[in-house]
Amino acid sequence: MDRYSQVLKESNVPVDRAFIKKEIEKISEKIPELKNQEVYTKIFNCIDLTTLNTTDSQESVTAFIQRVNDFDNEYPQYPNVAAVCVFSNFAGLVRSVLEVSDVKIAVVAAGFPSSQTFTAVKVADVALAVAEGANEVDVVLNLGMLRDKNYEELCDELIEIKHTAKEAQVKVIIESGALKDPEQIRDASILAMYSEADFIKTSTGKVYEGASPEAAFVMCSCIKEYYEKTGRKVGFKAAGGVRSSEEALLYYAIVKEVLGEEWLNNSLFRIGASSLANSMLAKMLDEAEVKYF
Repeated sequence: MDRYSQVLKESNVPVDRAFIKKEIEKISEKIPELKNQEVYTKIFNCIDLTTLNTTDSQESVTAFIQRVNDFDNEYPQYPNVAAVCVFSNFAGLVRSVLEVSDVKIAVVAAGFPSSQTFTAVKVADVALAVAEGANEVDVVLNLGMLRDKNYEELCDELIEIKHTAKEAQVKVIIESGALKDPEQIRDASILAMYSEADFIKTSTGKVYEGASPEAAFVMCSCIKEYYEKTGRKVGFKAAGGVRSSEEALLYYAIVKEVLGEEWLNNSLFRIGASSLANSMLAKMLDEAEVKYF
């Protein structure tokens, strides 16, 4: 048994669907008490504002970033989003246009969204993106290797990517909608963390089902267990289909109840989204609808 198989075998993270469902129902009951300006503002400040369209261009990405720049002037009473997330080839453009120092430059890289290319290509993509100014790199865990239980190769690849990223944070996407089974979600989360991931992320939002409360609960439970074993804090990112304030509040509540208040900041909690920013801003402004981003 290799070292990764041993780690997976030793995990006590719950994977029983009925148990997970009950826990989420309990957590959901606490959402009403979270409906306040402080929480809405915190969630907004944890958003990775995203544009990942086939039609993205220098012009469209520049306009996208300019809205983030303008936000500081139009709404100085609020913190900005945590990061902007674009394809890796736009990292240099974002660096040249972005004027807000506390907003990070995040990119998707390394064969996104399938992770099906040569490791050398993945590493080169990450290296180029970081050289161009990316502070954060979101990459997809190789699900084929996971299903074949080829854990050593899977983890070696992620570790090489992390070392290539240097000071940039690496968020490993486990594509929970493709895995579906809680045990596989648990295994992917654990392997990503033992491969030096700074964050584990639910989904690409491109092919399979996006974030789900069930996946979030399992992933946060894995983060808690890993922290108790190693003392290293890993962040959690929900992504894919998170559009409404109600959905965002549920993920916030899951993180709060499973991991605690110390995870409720954008150093350890993110939501990858596009339309969610407008939903949260509407709540912050106490308006029915806002179309800003």
